[in-house]
Amino acid sequence: MGKPTDLVQGTLDLLILKTVALAPMHGWGIAQRIRQVSKEVLQVNQGALYPALHRLEQSGWIKAKWGDSDNNRRAKYYSLTSAGREYLEHEETNWKRLSTAIGLVLEMS
Repeated sequence: MGKPTDLVQGTLDLLILKTVALAPMHGWGIAQRIRQVSKEVLQVNQGALYPALHRLEQSGWIKAKWGDSDNNRRAKYYSLTSAGREYLEHEETNWKRLSTAIGLVLEMS
């Protein structure tokens, strides 16, 4: 099998927001959940994940709170803000419209 699919610019933010919308998670948990749900296709490395988390926090779309992980280590847990929820809904709608349009082009005979 080929290498994992590279994420389209801006898609990582959407994936992170969708993941933390379900429950607060720490960075490693977010990366693992995305990998798991995508059936190992999407693999988010730390070099991309943590700058994205910082950017989303600076934008006010997520907030961070320190807590203890399952293995009793201190970790930042990220959760969606109300502004983040609104942004996520808007971006999900845009993504669905865009992916449908791309699908139509790819189906041309």
